[in-house]
Formats: sequence, structure tokens, C-alpha cells
Amino acid sequence: GSPPLSGHCKVVVEVLDVNDNAPEVWVTSLSVPVPEDAAVGTVVALLSVSDRDSGANGRVRCTVWPSGPFGLVSTFAGSYSLVLREALDREWVSEYEVEVRAEDGGAPPLRAIRGLRVPVSDVNDNAPAFAQAVYTVLARENNAAGAELARLWARDPDEAGNGRVSYSVAESGGGAAVSGVGWRPASSYVSVDAESGRLWALQPLDYEELQVLQFEVRAVDAGEPALCGNATVQLFVLDENDNAPVLLPPAGGGPGAGAAGSAASGADSLALWAWATWGAPAGQVLAKIRAVDADSGYNAWLRYELWEPRGKGPFRVGLYSGEVSTARALEEADGPRQRLVIVVRDHGEPARSATATLSVSLVEGAEAALAAPGVGSLGTGLRPAEGSATAAMVSATTTNVWLVVAICVVSSLFLLAVVLYGAARWAPRSAVLSGPGPATLVCASEVGSWSYSQRQSRSLCVADGAGKSDLMVFSPNFPPPPDSAAKETQPEASSLLQTVSGAPFLPSRPFLLRPCHSLYPPSGQLLV
Repeated sequence: GSPPLSGHCKVVVEVLDVNDNAPEVWVTSLSVPVPEDAAVGTVVALLSVSDRDSGANGRVRCTVWPSGPFGLVSTFAGSYSLVLREALDREWVSEYEVEVRAEDGGAPPLRAIRGLRVPVSDVNDNAPAFAQAVYTVLARENNAAGAELARLWARDPDEAGNGRVSYSVAESGGGAAVSGVGWRPASSYVSVDAESGRLWALQPLDYEELQVLQFEVRAVDAGEPALCGNATVQLFVLDENDNAPVLLPPAGGGPGAGAAGSAASGADSLALWAWATWGAPAGQVLAKIRAVDADSGYNAWLRYELWEPRGKGPFRVGLYSGEVSTARALEEADGPRQRLVIVVRDHGEPARSATATLSVSLVEGAEAALAAPGVGSLGTGLRPAEGSATAAMVSATTTNVWLVVAICVVSSLFLLAVVLYGAARWAPRSAVLSGPGPATLVCASEVGSWSYSQRQSRSLCVADGAGKSDLMVFSPNFPPPPDSAAKETQPEASSLLQTVSGAPFLPSRPFLLRPCHSLYPPSGQLLV
């Protein structure tokens, strides 16, 4: 119309939210790498989360994947902390890929993902460890100095300096007792390379000096603080046949065998001598060859061979005993002397040997050996070595002869003494005493022990007083006087009792009663 009229109204347009905005995640702080010894609850990162939608479309829920070992903690609205929930082990997992997932409450919900890379830093928490606790190493003797014996290796799972291992022989880790030298440390025999762990020989090894060497090898890393590990090494020295048999002089000083004066112990050749009698039966042992070998096992197993004379001779030698014996009865056709060459060999490869020369003198017996010309001296048709051996043999034989003579003389004297004693003991006694007239011997003692004649004796006991007395009466064996009858005179009992009780004893000559002192109580002693 004219004029036109107008009306006004207020229209409020409300925009309804649609979930068309995804959540947003920002990392505001990140502390990496994380030490593997970090404590549980350590904050690794700070996160901020937002959504431009409103209402339920703007409410965001955050999670972490994988679930361990990290977790999210809401500090205030829209802020989260990524914290450590479990202990870390760099040797197991050295780095983690973590996803922070945010999801709103819309329908359909929208999501956002934020990835984090969390490395784990190493800590020196592992000591070097050898593959074996005990290493057994075999080394042949006479090896060259600087030869490699073995290689040791220790594993350290740490990284960088914490896993860098150096090797050494422990100062107090062992050694060996060496004969004639004493205790020697292992570092004088072997050495180990600090970086590679190779075991070297510092000097040639000798089995006869050292059989087993036990020591410790230490592996130390370069961490702070340094950690170490040990391993025991047992080094066995293998024997080589580097020693020849050594001949020894005969044991003892018997007359049957001996060594020449020029021979010495420890030589690879030895001159021996022995003697045998004519007609000696087969199997009689004349001498024994003694030898030793410093090696061991088969290298020290010795065998004895008769090198000269070859063929069927009158002598033989035990293959393993070394006993020289007669193979048959000795005859005069075998000659006065035999020279045997005996070779002693071991069972090593190559075999080593020593030679012994045995001179056998054939005699008829000990007396024949003493009477034979040239046996008692060195200048009668004998070479110096043979003369020396024969002289020693004759000296030993002479000693035996004189010993037999001395035994015979002593035995004869003993038998003669026994015969004389028996004759004197059991022969009849005639006229022990002579002289006219009767005689009576009276002996008394308070002890009561007396010797008396076996021909005739009488014993009277007197109980007078506290003491005990024995009275022995015997008559000597002499012929009676011509004017008296052949009978024995005896004193009466009353006179004997008076004599014991203390009356003076006045026998006729030639007897005298004299007091004597002994271990027994005082008594009368009858002297002639």
C-alpha cells in the first residue's frame, strides 16, 4: 500500500552440530630415550587432546596401543601424561612404537592417532658371560712359543662401552707345581689377547715338567661400574715321545751282576757284567737290565731285545722284564766270556732306544774263580773294562768265601762247647774231695733257699722263734778211712738244733764259718 506498512520479527537460527571434526592430539613434551632402569611411573611424554565439535561430538577418550609397558594418565581437561607402567629391558626390547588413539563421542565417532617412537637407552646391567664355565684345552708338548692354543669368547648383551669386553689371565687364578722349580703362576706359561680372547703359549710346554695347568680367564666390560665374568681353563699337556729310555745301574751290590766303573746313571749306553757257572741250568737269571723312560703311556712302555749275539745263543732276555737268563745249559764250548748287546726300546712313534752291554764270565765255581789267572787282576789278558768287572766279581766272591769260613768256625766252636759241657755235666765224679777222716758240711739260711749235694741231703726245720730256718746236711764224696766201716757219719739232731739256734760252729779244718752280706738276710757262709 501507499504508504507501505512493514512488520519486523526476530528469527533465531540455531545451527545443529554435526560430528564433522575429528579429535586432534598434540605432543607437548617428550623425554627420550628412556633408560632401561627407569622407575615405574616415570613420565615419558605430555599430550594435549581437543575436538572442535561440541557436546558429545566433542568429548574425546584417549588410549595407548600397545597397552604395555606405557599408560595414559589424565592430568586435567584435554591434557594427558604418557607414563611408564612396567620395568624396561633394553636387551629384550630396545625401542617401542607407541600409538595414542583419540576417539570422540559422536555418531559415528571420529578417531585420531598419534604415533610416538620411544627408544630405550642401555645401562651396564649385564656382566660378560662365557659360553662355558670350564674350558678343556689340549696342547702337545714342545709346541712353538706363541702358538695359539684356544680361543675364548664372552658375550655381553649391553651396547657400546658397556658391551666391550677385554680379556686377561687372572693374577691369582691358578698355576702349577713344577718339579724342581716349585709353584709357578699360569701367566708364565700362557697369555690371552685382550680384545680377541685368543690363548697363546708363551713358551714351549714340557710334559715331563708340567702335565696339567689350571687357571682362570677374566672378561671385563668397559661400563661404569665395570662388570666381569670368569671362566676356568684346564690345559692338558699331551706327551710326545721326546725322551729315550735311560739305563740304570744294577740295584744293590750283589756278586752276580754289576756295572763297570765308567758307567753312570742316566746314560743311553751302559756296560754291565755278570758271571755264571758251568753247567748252569736253563732259566737261571744272571742279571736284570733296569731302565726308565720319562714319558708316559705307550711312549714309556719299554721292551728289551737281545741284539747280539743273534740266533740261538745260550742266553735270552725277557721281552718286558729285562731279566737276562740262560736259554740252555752252559757248556765249555760257549767260551769263558760272552758279550751280550741288549737294546731297550719304547713304543713311541718314532721309537727311541738305549743300548746296554753285558759281559758274562763263565767260571767253574767260587774257588775256580779265585784260582783262575787273570780273574784277580786287570793285567792278565783282560781289557780294562773286563778287568774292572772281573776284579769287582772276584772281590765279592772272596767276601762270600770268608763269610762261609767264619760261619763254619763259629758253628764248630759252639758244638765243641756243647759237647764239653755235656761231658762235664753227666760224667761220674770220682774223688771230688780227698783226705782222711769224716767231714760234714752244714749250711743254714733264714731265707730257706740252698743248693746242696745230690748224693745225700737231709732237711730239718726248726720252728723255734719267729724266723724260719732250713738246715741242709750233706756229705762230700770221698773214700772212707781204712780203719772205719764204709758208712756215712751224720751229726745228731740235737747238735744240729744247737748249731741253728746260735751255738758256735767249730768244724774241723779245712772249713771256716764266716758271715757274709748279700741281698738276703745275714747268714753263714761256708768257705773252703
